[in-house]
Amino acid sequence: MQSSIESVGNRVANGDIFRLCYNPHLLKQTNSKGNPLVFLRSSSLLTAVLAVLMSASIVSAQTATVPADTSKDKKAAEKPVPTPDLKAPAKLVTPEQIVESSLYIYGFGGGRVTLDRIRKTTFEKGKTTLIGADGKSESVAYQRWVIRAESMDKEKVRLDQEFTNSRYGLVLNQEKVVGVFNNTSFNPREEAVKGFENSIYHGIEALFRFKENESKLESAGREKQMGVEYYLIDVTDKKGRKTRFYISVKTLRVMMLTYEEGGIKYKRRFYDQKYAQGTLVPYRSVLTADDRIIEEQEISSVTFGQKVDEDLFKVN
Repeated sequence: MQSSIESVGNRVANGDIFRLCYNPHLLKQTNSKGNPLVFLRSSSLLTAVLAVLMSASIVSAQTATVPADTSKDKKAAEKPVPTPDLKAPAKLVTPEQIVESSLYIYGFGGGRVTLDRIRKTTFEKGKTTLIGADGKSESVAYQRWVIRAESMDKEKVRLDQEFTNSRYGLVLNQEKVVGVFNNTSFNPREEAVKGFENSIYHGIEALFRFKENESKLESAGREKQMGVEYYLIDVTDKKGRKTRFYISVKTLRVMMLTYEEGGIKYKRRFYDQKYAQGTLVPYRSVLTADDRIIEEQEISSVTFGQKVDEDLFKVN
C-alpha cells in the first residue's frame, strides 16, 4: 500500500494526473506526453484526496510498528503482585526487642527519646487507698514531683501524703530517703521507706530505663493468664533488685509486675492506660501482697515538662 501511495504522489508531482488552474480557457491543454490535462476549479477536492492518502499512510505505519506480544510478557502480566501483610506482627525474639517494642508504644512511636524529652520533670496528683490487715481502708491524697536524671539512682523524687491526722513528705535524693514535716527532716519508719522505694525501683521506669540503669535483662518465656498471653521479662538492677514484668503479646503494654521482698510476693496490676502529652500512662494500679490487696492508687492529673523547684528536694 505504501508503494502505491508513493506512485500516486510521483504522478501528481510530474503532472500526469492533474494540475490546479483557475482559468477556464486552459481546460483543453495537454502535457508534455500528449495526455490531456484535467484542471480543477477548487482546492477542496485535492485537500480531501491528500487527507485520505495521509490517513492511509499513518494507519499503515502504526500497524507496522506495534510490537508483537510474547508469551513471557503475557505470563508476567497475568502474575498477581503480592501485597505485604500489614497485620502480621513482627517476630520478637530477644528480651531487648520486646522491651524496645513496648517502649515504642509508650513513647507514641518515639520510644525512649520521646520519654526523655517529654518527661524531664513530672508533677502528679491523685489518691491512694491503703488497706490494712484488718480490712480497714484509709484514703490518702498525694502529690508527687520528679526531676529526671541520666539514671534512676540519680533522680530526685518527692512524695507528699495527707493522712487523716497528719501530713508529711518523703524525699529521695542521692539514693537517700528522708522524711519532711513542716520543712524539717526526720527519719521515717522503715516500712514507709520500703514502700516508697519499691514504688520507684519496682516500677515501669525500671523496665524502660534498663540501659541507663545498667540493669540485666532476661526473658522468662511466655505465660497465658485468663486468656491473655504475656512476654515475661526479668529486670535485675545493680543492687540486685529483681522485677518481673508481664507485657501483653497483643498490645505490648505492661499489664503487671511482680517482685519478692522479705518472703512476701508482691504484684502490681496496671489499668486505665491512656496517653498524656504523647506518652502512655497507667492512671490506676492495684498492689497485692501474697494475693491480698494492700493498696489502690488512682492518678487524677499528671503533667510533664513543667519547671519543678529544686528547693522541694532540699531538707534541713
